Parts: sequence; C-alpha cells; structure tokens
Amino acid sequence: MDDTPLPAEDTGASDALMPGLDLPETAPGPGYQVLARKYRPSTFEDLIGQEPMVRTLTNAFAAGRIAHAYMLTGVRGIGKTTTARLIARALNYATDEIDEPSMKLAMPGRHCEAIARSAHVDVMEMDAASRTGVGDIREILEGVRYAPVSARYKVYIIDEVHMLSASAFNALLKTLEEPPEHAKFIFATTEIRKVPVTVLSRCQRFDLKRIDREVLTGHLERICQLENASVDREGLSLIARAAEGSVRDALSLLDQAIVQGSEETGPVSAPQIRDMLGLADRARVLDLLEQALSGKTAEALEELSALYDAGGDPVVIGRDLLDYVHATSRVKAAGPGADLGEAADTVQRIVALAEKQSLGQLTRLWKILLTGLDDIRNAPDPLAAAEMTVLRLAAAAALPGPEEAARILAAHPPAQTGPAASAGEAPGKPEPAPAAPAGMAPVQPPAPLADGEVPADGPESFEALIALLREKRDIGLQSDIERYVRPAAFKPGSFTYRPEPGCPPDLAQRLARRLQEWTGARWGILASDEVEGGETWIERRRREEAERLERARRDPAVSEALRLFPGAEIVAVRQARREADGADDEHRTTEKRA
Repeated sequence: MDDTPLPAEDTGASDALMPGLDLPETAPGPGYQVLARKYRPSTFEDLIGQEPMVRTLTNAFAAGRIAHAYMLTGVRGIGKTTTARLIARALNYATDEIDEPSMKLAMPGRHCEAIARSAHVDVMEMDAASRTGVGDIREILEGVRYAPVSARYKVYIIDEVHMLSASAFNALLKTLEEPPEHAKFIFATTEIRKVPVTVLSRCQRFDLKRIDREVLTGHLERICQLENASVDREGLSLIARAAEGSVRDALSLLDQAIVQGSEETGPVSAPQIRDMLGLADRARVLDLLEQALSGKTAEALEELSALYDAGGDPVVIGRDLLDYVHATSRVKAAGPGADLGEAADTVQRIVALAEKQSLGQLTRLWKILLTGLDDIRNAPDPLAAAEMTVLRLAAAAALPGPEEAARILAAHPPAQTGPAASAGEAPGKPEPAPAAPAGMAPVQPPAPLADGEVPADGPESFEALIALLREKRDIGLQSDIERYVRPAAFKPGSFTYRPEPGCPPDLAQRLARRLQEWTGARWGILASDEVEGGETWIERRRREEAERLERARRDPAVSEALRLFPGAEIVAVRQARREADGADDEHRTTEKRA
C-alpha cells in the first residue's frame, strides 16, 4: 500500500489548471536574445556606416522639409527596417519638453518604446513578401484618410516593397502623389530595380551602403567587450569579410563564434573561426598564388590539395585568389600605398608580386580566375576544376605579357601570307610567340626545327596547307581551318594565326598532331588574339569569286551578250583547264542566266 500522503486540497484559481501544467513558483527570466536583436540601433547615432543618410535627414528635419515618402534600399541585414522604425520614431517624437519631429532620440519619447516593438497603433508595418495583392494595399489605403489616434503622423512601413504586384503598385500611386498631411510612407527593398519608376519618382531615396570591413570589425570588437567575450581581431576581420557588409549577418556569425571558446581553451582564435566558416587559410592561398605564378605547378597543386583536405571550399579558394589578384592589380596601378585592408606582412608579399607582373598580365590572370570560378561552381568535381584553374594560371604566367608581346611584334613583324607576301615582303622571318588569349589554354609556341630536321613533304605556305588537308581528306580539320583561321605567319615547321570567334579551342593541337603524322617533324602551331591575321580561306575564296565576276562583267564579249539578252545576269565564273603540249592553259567559261 502506498504510504505517500495525499496532497492538500486545492482551491481557487489553480482548480482551472490541467494536471502537469501548474504555474512555476517564480516567473522565468527572459531567454537569451541574439546579438542581432540585442544590439539593434536605438538612435541614429548608433547606425554605423550610414553617415550621409543621417546627415541628410538631420538637415531636412531641422529645416522642416520632411518628405512624405522614403525609399530605403540596400543588401540584406544592412539596417533598412531598423532605419524605418527610427524615422517613424523621429516623425512622432514627443516628450514633456519637445513636441515636434526630431532626430535626437537619446531621450525616449512617449511613442518610442511602442514603435520600437512594432506595437504602436499609428505605425503600421507590412511585409510585402507575404501580402502582395491589391487587396492588401487597399486595406491600408482605406485607413489613410483617417487621422492618427495618438501620434503626430500615421506611418506606413512596407518591407520588401518590390514584391508587390503591378496592380498593388498602381493602387498605391494616387495616394503617394497626394497623401494626406498626417500620413507618411517608408518603403524598404533589396531589389530596387524591381520597383516601378513611377513609385520611385514619388519617394526620397536613400541607398544604405555596405559597411566597410574595418568599420564592421571595430563594431564587432566593441560588442565583444560588452559581452565579455574574447575573440582575436583577425577572427573578427574574417567574420566581417564573410558578412559582405551586412551587420546582421556579422552579428549572427559572431553569436556562433563566441561559443567556440571557453575558459579552458582561452580566447577564440582566427583558425577556429576559419574552421567555423569553412574558409581556407588566406596566407596559404597567397602561397598557392605565388607558387602558380612562379611556375611551381607541383607545389601549387600540393598546396591546393592540402587546403582542400583542411576543409577549404574550392569556391572560396577561387574567390580568395581573385581577391589577391585584384589587390595586386591595385598595387600595380596605384603604388605600394594602395589601401588593401590586409595585414602588413601580406601587403609586403602583394607588393612583391606586383613588381614581377605587368598590368596587362594581371588583367589576363584576373580573366582566367573569373572564368575558372564559374567552372568550379558548375563542375561535378569542384576540386578538379580548381586544379585546372591553377594550371591555367601557371601556364599564363610563363607567357610574355601583352605589352611585351606587342613590343616584340613591333620590332620583329611576322611574315605575311597571301597578297601581302606577293607584294614584295619576304616571308620566313622568325616571329615572336605572342600571348595566348585570356581564358584559353596556351598551345606550344612555334619553335625552329632542330638542325637537319626538315618536314617531309610538308607545306611551305598556307595555300599549300589547305591543299594538303584536301589531299588527306581530313574534312573536319579542313573545314575548321578554312572557317576560323586568319593566317599571320607561316614557314615549314611553324604557323601562327589569329582565331575567329567560335574557333574550337583545340584546333592548334589537332593541326600540330596531324602535321607531325604527315611530315614526320614537330610543328609549332600558335593561336593568338595578339596578332593581326589575314583573310580566312572562306573570305579569300568569296573575294576572288567577286573579282572574277567583276572581270567577267567588264569583258567586251560578255557585255555584248548581256546587251543582246536583256534581263540576263552572270551567276558564276568557272575555271576550265585543258592540257596542250604539256602545258596547262586556263580558259574562262562564263555562265549566263536569262
């Protein structure tokens, strides 16, 4: 038998409670508030990085030139909704001493607390992402004509206003054009281009800027002090960089970073935050870039593999490489004093890189990395795409820069082919190896044949090359050569050309491989956008056909035939060959069509 004493009989309000839902003896304290909400600005002075907007609003309020509608735009987490509530408080500011709109909110007014909690009857907040229809806007507009209940102005805050439908925007236009004196509108959007111009023209627009990395790092440091949290400044800088100018994102990441440390392990270090963010060590990424640009491909690939094994995302590594090439370009253009926002030792290494690269070369590297980043994002194996990007970097770094190639070409112009060569220019002068076009894998530059190495039955001109392709019946290669190749220089064992848009990227390799099979010698084939090429074979053929037609029209016999047969026209001119006494005589046959 259970000897547990029965509970005392309960009377009163507790009778209404279900079993197991008894009220606690003491009310629970407030739960943990995330940093993004805890440190939301409560005055305009608390806003960081938005000084131009605050200055404009302050001057407007002081002069009594208060607009009836504001449009706030910027990236996520930059403070658009917070700023809208601050403006609503400023419009309705009232204390025992002050009863007029004011930007000085240090002393809370009668309506400030309710507006900050989104609980004021005269300040309506609407999320257009969930209420997009014209009915939602009409519901708001029906109440616009009525005076505010207790505040000075009725304020309508519409967040993500670009999500409104076209009919909803149209319903809003008339009220925005002639609003009642007691009504103010504040719109916020991350997609300003989706807002109709007719709405924008009726609003005073403020573009909230991304917060500078150093400013955001300092802000995070102050919050750490208030929270009695110890985080390395380098780690805070990593958070600021990952947040991309968004204060809310930075504070959310800081919330996550603070719990990485403890009293036993000490302050939160930069490597811990780097691991938390999934970032590669930026110093090691700079090592990777230096190795690639120095031609140390094996070491560069090993470094990339090590970064990946340590948790580095190939996409992030690609972006870091882009950042460093951009920083190096800035140093090259503006000098060592360029503001890079990097540590002193990192700046020294970037300056050293800039001294070894030309501005044109850095532009080429930037293009290669930009293309490579897209490859990494879309490739089924991002690491493999990152490795190929690093190899392209190394190959491009080994080639002369565009400026140097231009100087070499100016000093040693390549031999001409076609009509230019027949005009008296001597072919056969050795040409330089111009740089491969940006984003294209470089091919083997033309190299002189070794002593005693002569192509067996090899072509000696571009025309002879076309004839060889026809003889060998390599239709695909012949078609690509005739369509996409602008010959620049040709001699036995070496061919340089300018590729046309749409040219297959492997055309030079295919041609070199086939010529080596046919002639028994290695050929250097170079495709380069840095050279001036002649006509493509198709262009040449069309030009010659047009010239033949023109010569036929000027022929007296043909002219007489055209006169005798009104409406006739020349449609083609064919070359007829016949053998006579061992010599070939060409006779023109002209086709006419009535």
